Amino acid sequence: MGHGAAFRKTFQTWPEKLPRRGILVDSFNEATPFKGFMLSAEFVALERTNPDALGARIILMPYDNIANLKFVDPLRSEDLKPFGCEGKFSQG
Repeated sequence: MGHGAAFRKTFQTWPEKLPRRGILVDSFNEATPFKGFMLSAEFVALERTNPDALGARIILMPYDNIANLKFVDPLRSEDLKPFGCEGKFSQG
C-alpha cells in the first residue's frame, strides 16, 4: 500500500468519537490546520480553521500529496487502534 492509500484509509476509518480536526502537512511542507473534512476517491476536502492568505477556506488535497497528519486533540492509545496502531503510549 502506498502512502496515498494509507492516508485515504486513515481518513476513511476516522473514529466517530474523535473530533474531525488536525493539521495536515503536504509534500511541500505546508501545514494546513483543519476543522472538518469530506472524502472522495482521489482527494480529501479540508475545511480550514481560518482562511489562508488568499481567503481560501476549503482545500482539495490529493492523498498522494499528504506528507503527514498531526492530531491537535489529546489521544489515548485506544483512539488510534481503528487506524491500525498497536501498543500503548507511556503512562507518565
